[in-house]
Amino acid sequence: MTVNALPLPLGFRTAGLHCGVKKDPQLFDLSLFVSDKPATAAGVFTTNLVHGAPVKVSRRRVPRGTARGVVINSGNSNACTGDQGIADAEWMTAEVATKLGCAADDVLVCSTGVIGRFLPKDKLAAGIPKVVDALAASDGAFLDAARGIMTTDTFPKQATRVGSLGGKPVRISGVCKGAAMIAPNMATMLSVILTDVALTPAEADACLRHAVDRSFNCISVEGHMSTSDTVILLASGASGARLESANDRETFQGWLDGVAADLAQLIIRDAEGADHEIEIDVRGLRTRADAYRIAKAVADSPLVKTAITGADPNWGRIVSAVGYAGVPLAESDITLRLNGLLLYQSGTPTPFNAAEVSAGIRNNRRVHIDLEFPLGSESVRFWTCDLTAEYVRLNADYTT
Repeated sequence: MTVNALPLPLGFRTAGLHCGVKKDPQLFDLSLFVSDKPATAAGVFTTNLVHGAPVKVSRRRVPRGTARGVVINSGNSNACTGDQGIADAEWMTAEVATKLGCAADDVLVCSTGVIGRFLPKDKLAAGIPKVVDALAASDGAFLDAARGIMTTDTFPKQATRVGSLGGKPVRISGVCKGAAMIAPNMATMLSVILTDVALTPAEADACLRHAVDRSFNCISVEGHMSTSDTVILLASGASGARLESANDRETFQGWLDGVAADLAQLIIRDAEGADHEIEIDVRGLRTRADAYRIAKAVADSPLVKTAITGADPNWGRIVSAVGYAGVPLAESDITLRLNGLLLYQSGTPTPFNAAEVSAGIRNNRRVHIDLEFPLGSESVRFWTCDLTAEYVRLNADYTT
């Protein structure tokens, strides 16, 4: 696919390059995101109890108001590497901090790639000075940084929103990586989102958690939670804009939610081996948590995924997944539409043309599952993909 560089918010410089963590010299494997002045940082991390050393190091450093940057290597996750892994992650931040002239704690770190291998410090030691020297406040440098965090991704992922707060132009732009080992809380994905709006640490933390709950925590490829997932928000304040009112807060939150949702959907678009992107809308529940449980149950079902792969309008797989989601309801509460066609209404099958429904799945990359209930007013939108033989092939020999 064609990739165009997106705008870098004010007050930031970025870079990405190849330093040797990956064998192929054409593949970038080291990225750096830097604020020219101390910035506000917040982070959301995997809830997996087995998690990488960079997660341990970065988690204890946010939220904060003095952050200067995020350094990321791809090709090696530095996960399940014990005390040496933690020392190596701290060493990475210290190396960057020395070059930036700041405290090591003001630099955050992420790593992604194969689990259980120690970082090649010699390659990173040579690469970090080069990536610092390559820093630039350009859209092209921002795209390079997006390339440097990729692993099995087939394209760099970026999203942006441009607007105005208090008469001042502002930007929110983010990058992410992810294509497999994707599950809520979160997926095997990394994301850095930059904004030139001024935020307090408390504002950044609250806004980021709201956005993540409606984006990265609403995607699933195969339901396998990673050791390395990290989403970091950096706010430089370089635009001069602040959240002066409730309306400013709502507007900014909408933009941040949009950037995060765009990035999350790009992960699903790039899901390993996928033929279809699946959007699931669950509406009419008592609580958002109930709607989420149902959406996740449907999204994680291998039988639902393989039915979509085969363009099989086997709606019983969807309805039965609703039934084991752990939400109190009756069959008569369920109404199902697939790509807008009514298949099941208030607990009763409806007549439909199976060939038409099958063709609608087969001939479209995007599939929409709509589940409606009469139980309340809460809803959730969730994204997943189908499960193909190509996914199995790609993941059967990942390290061999």
